[in-house]
Amino acid sequence: QVQLVESGGGLVQAGGSLRLSCLASGRPLSSYSMGWFRQAPGKERDFLAVITRNSGTTYYADSVKGRFTISRDNAKNTVYLQMNSLKPEDTAVYYCAADRGPLVSTTEYKYDYWGQGTQVTVSS
Repeated sequence: QVQLVESGGGLVQAGGSLRLSCLASGRPLSSYSMGWFRQAPGKERDFLAVITRNSGTTYYADSVKGRFTISRDNAKNTVYLQMNSLKPEDTAVYYCAADRGPLVSTTEYKYDYWGQGTQVTVSS
């Protein structure tokens, strides 16, 4: 199985940027489609973005389309989430997840492995 560790979270002012990283170990990252999700306090975990194994396809939630960019470097076993134009409502714990299945998914339960999450706080 694969282990995932997120990093790059922190406190940023509204309008600022952050880049999250998710480092995989145990198995090659290229074996998985990779997704990013987030969970705000008192809310369900929401899908943000997904990228296929070879980076050929990406898909975004409407809430982050045009502001967030998912990418991956399989040689470094790392997937990234570049977040620009951050808003206070982006405040949440951000998770990366790995999907063994053949199709990309926006559904939480389709993902097989999860990181521990990294906190992102956007101040107004």
